[in-house]
Amino acid sequence: MAQSKNNVVTHGLSGLVGDMLVFSNRHGKTFVSSKPKERIGELSQKQLENKAKFQEAILYAKTAIRNEAINEVYKKEAVDGASTYNIAVADFFKAPNINEIDVRGYMGKIGDKISIQVIDITVEEVTVTIQNPDGTEVEHGNATYSELTGKWEFTAKANNASLDGDKIIVTATDMPGNIGLQEKTIV
Repeated sequence: MAQSKNNVVTHGLSGLVGDMLVFSNRHGKTFVSSKPKERIGELSQKQLENKAKFQEAILYAKTAIRNEAINEVYKKEAVDGASTYNIAVADFFKAPNINEIDVRGYMGKIGDKISIQVIDITVEEVTVTIQNPDGTEVEHGNATYSELTGKWEFTAKANNASLDGDKIIVTATDMPGNIGLQEKTIV
């Protein structure tokens, strides 16, 4: 896609010109590209699913940017010419990435801490489940976000006699409803 710079003839021009060129404007700049080709034939099942998912993303983004608080979150991420709408659409397609589960502060005692680093711009909730090796649940609860560390922290509310082979299961949910899941086994 070509970009027109300081051209008095094409500045601000938008739409189809002739049957070959499409002019568009983004962030005060004029862009020119070839006319898109028309689709021939039926969409495959996978293409129909992708189309439906993209329509959901568009609805989410339109709703999200109308909400002042949510729009502010996306505005902080909108750099290099990206719009809050574009950031919201991208967020819809990405589940939170649970980057780290730090169990060094967990010894199986009430008050012990598990620290979790989640990469996502709109994480709303992080939950932690601790299971014994046989699958029985020791405890389950929400982690809280620490502004000081930039991580989510889970505080144990139950004693756990033996940690060998226990599983820490972390689930992170973001604003569009995407779910990230990560497990860590204590050895």
